[in-house]
Amino acid sequence: MQTYGNYINGHMVEPVSGEYLDSDNPYTGEIWAQIARSNVADVNAATAAASAAFPAWASTTPTTRGKLLNNLAAIIEREALRLGEIEVRDNGKLIAEMAGQTTVMAEWYRYFGGLADKVEGSVIPLDRASTLNYTRYEPLGVVGLITAWNSPLLLLAWKLAAALAAGNCAVIKPSEFTSASTLEFMPLFEEAGFPPGVVNAVTGLGNECGQALVDHPDIVKLAFTGSDATGQHIYQSAAKQLKPVTLELGGKSPNIVFEDADFESAVMGVISGIFAATGQTCIAGSRALVQRSIHDAFVERLTEVAGEATIGDPMSMDTHVGPVTTEPQFQKILHYINVAREDGATCVMGGDLYTGPGSAGTRFVQPTVFTNVTNDMRIAQEEVFGPVLSVIPFDTEEEAIQIGNDINFGLAAGVWTQNIGRAVRVSDALRCGTVWVNTYRAVSFNSPFGGYKRSGLGRESGQEAIKEYLQTKSVWIAQDSSVANPFVMR
Repeated sequence: MQTYGNYINGHMVEPVSGEYLDSDNPYTGEIWAQIARSNVADVNAATAAASAAFPAWASTTPTTRGKLLNNLAAIIEREALRLGEIEVRDNGKLIAEMAGQTTVMAEWYRYFGGLADKVEGSVIPLDRASTLNYTRYEPLGVVGLITAWNSPLLLLAWKLAAALAAGNCAVIKPSEFTSASTLEFMPLFEEAGFPPGVVNAVTGLGNECGQALVDHPDIVKLAFTGSDATGQHIYQSAAKQLKPVTLELGGKSPNIVFEDADFESAVMGVISGIFAATGQTCIAGSRALVQRSIHDAFVERLTEVAGEATIGDPMSMDTHVGPVTTEPQFQKILHYINVAREDGATCVMGGDLYTGPGSAGTRFVQPTVFTNVTNDMRIAQEEVFGPVLSVIPFDTEEEAIQIGNDINFGLAAGVWTQNIGRAVRVSDALRCGTVWVNTYRAVSFNSPFGGYKRSGLGRESGQEAIKEYLQTKSVWIAQDSSVANPFVMR
């Protein structure tokens, strides 16, 4: 049994309450770790440490901050497999994916390390020669970063790398379901040379630890990844103190297959979009929009290939579909499968929990495909966050766009076509933050990511992300010593 405290001011410390929460292995169902059940006192301590560290950290040259981030990136690469294995034990996702994520996350710290000393203000060419006006970008202060349970360290990298490069200090609150990898990650900052207090982590329940972080007056900005309902609550709480937020929320992404698509590639792309990560990803292509002329053949091939997926131990490189991370999510997925049936959708594959070979634990759901789905059904409108695909037919390009956009979310979309004109037209018309053409689930440290509508606010990754953690100051310097009329705006 591994026991984790909070990471505050460069040290692991016990929670003030002395209470801990159990963390289970989704594959076996066994409790393998305990994390601190933090409250307001723990959040206060972490925020105080970050606030004390902020003046010196903000005054550190951007080049120095960049070097430290590059140091961290090298250490991450050394520790990537260990961290990935911890994430698999904590969230049940495949080692092939999690070790890949913990390896590639080094690139976010390396990218923003390189960007740190390239954020430049401007000299404004005013229409008055006697005044110098320039802008400068300054860090915000202490930021609160709240991450989700499906990809804890990668999602943290999307926030933390930009925040640190900009000169901010941070208090991190990982999901109570998957806190272990974040706590194992924290000591690497000390090894990389970061001063104590620059990065802190507190763990616990959302309504206790998370709400305390959101409400703390010294937390000047919040960044959150999770459900749209929780994001809305955080947004409302932050608004009371006029705190800026970055929100990366849910999705119900359309994966649109036209009749001229490369058939096999499109099949693989739709499978990747929904069954990879057991569907537990905000960018899941949970609505497959398939042109009617190829609909039946596509569904037949889709279910044939998806039916060959190996379900079982996420630590095995041969496994394709692992367990559902949490018990509440497991029950939610099964609930939505029942809702789809009640609403008239036809289940042509899966549709139940999985108890076959490899199901050591209890939280496995069969990869599930529904046809005869209309876009007004709940299964097509509400985020399931599991391996459940709705197949919706369409006839024309205009209809595909209309169905694709007829949703409250706007995180991502896929387009499968060999017609370059169609690829551009449809990509332009879809109301979402990312469009993939003839690929799916591709992200990079240097490409901005975020959503439209209820899928969130702001952008992570790419050059735009660092601006989310900076504020602009305009400086005016008069060079003319003559006294102007004090009663007239200058």
